[in-house]
Amino acid sequence: MFTNKLRAVALVTTAITLISSTNASAASLVQIGSDGYTNTTSQHAAQVEPDSFAWGNTMVAAVQTGRFFDGGSSNINFATSIDGGATWTQGGLPGVTKFSPSPGTYDRVSDPVVAYDVKHNVWMISSLVIVEAGTAVNGAGVLTSRSTDGGLTWQTPVLVTQSNLGNVDKNWIVCDNTLTSTFYGNCYTEWDDNGDGDRIYMSTSSDGGLTWGPRLKPANNATGLGGQPVVQPNGNVIVPAINANETQIIAFNSTNGGASWTSAIVVSNISKHTVAGGLRSGPLPSAEIDATGKVYVVWQDCRFRTSCRSNDIVLTTTTNGTTWTAVTRIPIDATGSTVDHFLAGIAVDRTTSGATTRLGLVYYFYPTRNCSASTCRLNVGYVSSSTAGATWSAPTTLAGPMTLSWLPNTSQGRMVGDYMSASFVGANPLPVFAVAQANSGTVFNQALYTTSGLTAHSRLGFAGTTAETAVAADPVLAPDFIDVPSPAAVSRR
Repeated sequence: MFTNKLRAVALVTTAITLISSTNASAASLVQIGSDGYTNTTSQHAAQVEPDSFAWGNTMVAAVQTGRFFDGGSSNINFATSIDGGATWTQGGLPGVTKFSPSPGTYDRVSDPVVAYDVKHNVWMISSLVIVEAGTAVNGAGVLTSRSTDGGLTWQTPVLVTQSNLGNVDKNWIVCDNTLTSTFYGNCYTEWDDNGDGDRIYMSTSSDGGLTWGPRLKPANNATGLGGQPVVQPNGNVIVPAINANETQIIAFNSTNGGASWTSAIVVSNISKHTVAGGLRSGPLPSAEIDATGKVYVVWQDCRFRTSCRSNDIVLTTTTNGTTWTAVTRIPIDATGSTVDHFLAGIAVDRTTSGATTRLGLVYYFYPTRNCSASTCRLNVGYVSSSTAGATWSAPTTLAGPMTLSWLPNTSQGRMVGDYMSASFVGANPLPVFAVAQANSGTVFNQALYTTSGLTAHSRLGFAGTTAETAVAADPVLAPDFIDVPSPAAVSRR
């Protein structure tokens, strides 16, 4: 059931004292979501895995709400601000699951992603819908929910694709918002299908998400998941992703408005340190773009740490989707520290470019990598750059510490999400992330939060680390680094 609590027109922004800032950019937590569902089949109160997008003074976030242990949630909730984050409206998407307002036909839903189509003035939330079949749960298709009033109310969703093969997974959506682009107003949805060997698919809409074209593959039938398409000002679409067994970052693109897609190329190998405590985590990429079309991609990676002992957040960029810069580490702390960093989301100020591009990076971390399920302490961190990643600010702790038992449980471990997000509203970054507090008996207390008071700035002389300087600092590392084998592909619903 969808309760009146979630139907409230606006959620009063409240500063919550859970944070300890480590630098002068003090920020306050602001709760912008809550779980008011009451079905007994999923976990409450449990909000996980948010995404966001901002345009002008409007920002829309979407989040799984009421997480099931074995995949999906009761519904996707939205949180919308039309005044730059000063106040927020929240609610649940209609017509999606049987728990939604105006109930839909699906049993569960997962993987929310937000986009905005400037040409058609439509906000969109893409989601992965799930059906229960006995003891199995299957990704049945991808939906697009549409809002034509600035993200305040939402229409019954449109079907983008349904699985003919049994297991759709890890969708994403983006729109071409450059007026001079040949393909201005096109929107692109990406997903993979586990039933088809994790083949990656794309579909294109040119009418504000009302109808979607055929499912098309990269030219080499690439497999993978977690693709995050971005659109350059000239209309070219670049799609970074990870391969199916999570050992490589790959990328493919389209130069003809999604009529066809190139073969996927390897951007980088991934060196992966398993996060302690059984926390659900993986090296899914996070991608955004600047004013000129330069693409910034980050993920968690341990190549710069001796013996791959913990993860950094690493960065690579491209201007064309085929040639990528050498992978560098974002220097949140020294390579000899005990900190483990993971689940990163990057924000790029689309009004900036060149050497003064503004970046914001939000991530989770353990202060001590060697911990157990009972001793790990989970925190949310933030760093920023106003020099296109050449230098970075000192880190700020936004939330935590959280005990892992406070997090909802899943078949792949305790969960805050497989991804998180941040978006620039004007010159200020607004991250969105799940924060847990102590349980009340068997009821969780994990909700969607953002911040107030963050900035994008850098401290001089704190540069990113290249492969060469990493080897110099940690001579145990071989030039090719350490490539830790990954398990076979798994669903990340």
